[in-house]
Amino acid sequence: MDKEKKNIQQINIELDEKVSSGEYANFVVVTHSPAEFVLDFTRILPGVPKAKVHSRIIMAPQHAKAFLGALNDNIKKFEVKHGEIKMPSRDEGFSSFGVKPPKDALPN
Repeated sequence: MDKEKKNIQQINIELDEKVSSGEYANFVVVTHSPAEFVLDFTRILPGVPKAKVHSRIIMAPQHAKAFLGALNDNIKKFEVKHGEIKMPSRDEGFSSFGVKPPKDALPN
């Protein structure tokens, strides 16, 4: 057990001022290849038929799976503290909140 603790590396993460303000996204398109997952984050605005990708995150499959686990863990903690996150039904546009990404023209 002590040997395992010695092998854990601590990483200092720096957050600069420009990045710290964040980027709002209310829509994400996820695509993948055998080597990577690509997450394109955008904002969908009412009455605007076109959306610009504001941030693209590319991850190895192992990192994408670790991200999914971390996100699931944080959603559970959020719901314990704040109550269940309600999702619209499929009829109300659950899969994409009423927005469909282009079938053959993803920005890859």
